[in-house]
Amino acid sequence: MKTLILGAGYAGLAVATKLKPMPGHEALLVEQNPFHTFETRLHEAAAHNTRVTLPIEPLLRGTGVTFEQASVEDVDIDAREVTLKDGRVLTYDTLVVGLGSVTNFYRIPGLAEHASELKQLSDADEIYGFVNQVYSGEYQGNRDIVVGGAGLTGVELVTELAQRAEVLSKARGLPPFRIYLVEAGPKILPILDEPLRQKAERVLREYGIEILVGHRIMGATESSVTVQTQGGEQKVIEAGKIIWTGGIQARDIVKGERLEKGPGGRIAVDEFLRAKNYPDVFVVGDMGLALNQEGKPVPTTAQHAGQQGRLTGKNILHLVRGDALEPYEPTTLGEFVSLGGLMAVGWMKLPWNQKLAITGGIAHVMKKASEWRWRASID
Repeated sequence: MKTLILGAGYAGLAVATKLKPMPGHEALLVEQNPFHTFETRLHEAAAHNTRVTLPIEPLLRGTGVTFEQASVEDVDIDAREVTLKDGRVLTYDTLVVGLGSVTNFYRIPGLAEHASELKQLSDADEIYGFVNQVYSGEYQGNRDIVVGGAGLTGVELVTELAQRAEVLSKARGLPPFRIYLVEAGPKILPILDEPLRQKAERVLREYGIEILVGHRIMGATESSVTVQTQGGEQKVIEAGKIIWTGGIQARDIVKGERLEKGPGGRIAVDEFLRAKNYPDVFVVGDMGLALNQEGKPVPTTAQHAGQQGRLTGKNILHLVRGDALEPYEPTTLGEFVSLGGLMAVGWMKLPWNQKLAITGGIAHVMKKASEWRWRASID
């Protein structure tokens, strides 16, 4: 039996590190980078150049999984073939698709052409380079930053950028740049309960971040965005850097005549995380449309991707042994939002579906603890 794992994000890497050498089974992990990226920490790399990657090959020791650094061009699950960008074609008996998501620009004019993203390490490097350039003492252009999207990624990014600007301003005697957080919805961080959300908003305002909720980005140029309020009023915000964190969609790379897709292009899966109508194809992480116990889509978060990956790794071992598969039962252990430095807000799950709200340094420690648990799970 030959297993092919595509992508070494949270889900794909969890699959690979869960496998063990077994007679009659070979497994190959294909990833375009030689490292795994902690995507939930890219905001730290963007502001502080923090190291947020791990080399893949040492993590695969003892798993029986071979690593191939290559980019995937096409996945044809009717032909059971995976075509790489160098032209090679790989075949499989069991396929795991964990290729993640891409940024959804919602066809907003000029946004894809002029906005930076925060999806991979090179995006973080680009933003970090802009911040350094602004404080070089020789920069002549607009210094302000517009971040579109006030979900978890957008909020974590603006707080880290504000903190970095404060440090550099004091060190180099230059004024901090202005940061605009633009959100089409009525509030930031809709995933949080209202008291935690309000606490986060107060922290952002203390940083001097200008929060524009109810403002939809209508278009972008190289040096500005046009926003429209819910009342229809439009205004232009000049900026030296535009960053879009306002949405994602599944990679449109898997082809199959009987494939079923849902919102955001996510592939519908069964209770074992197999693509519907394709029992030899597991789809994990952002690309899969898994449902929770209430029949609602499972969020595209790192903790859920890790859960899906670990279960899929176990189920592949069950397949090799001829055992029954285990169904997916998602659970949300909590959600924490970093607000720069040692500050965070969030909640953790308690028995009987209760939530414990946590803020400040303890919340920061809890967020770090979740990252440590993930790191331990792939060792």
